[in-house]
Amino acid sequence: MNKELAADAAAAAVRRARYGSLPEPIRFEDMTEEVVAAPGGAESSYDPEGSWKYYSCLALDLGL
Repeated sequence: MNKELAADAAAAAVRRARYGSLPEPIRFEDMTEEVVAAPGGAESSYDPEGSWKYYSCLALDLGL
């Protein structure tokens, strides 16, 4: 068992020498950003007249 621990420690030392250490973890505060939304949600409002532009149907695409 001591041989296994010594081999694991030696392998870990070789890996550390070759690849170095891991970078510091990124904080959650650095990964998120607060953005003020537009009043009334103008960009994400539903537009029934323009909704057909984004409709996709395989049967229609194939002409069936």
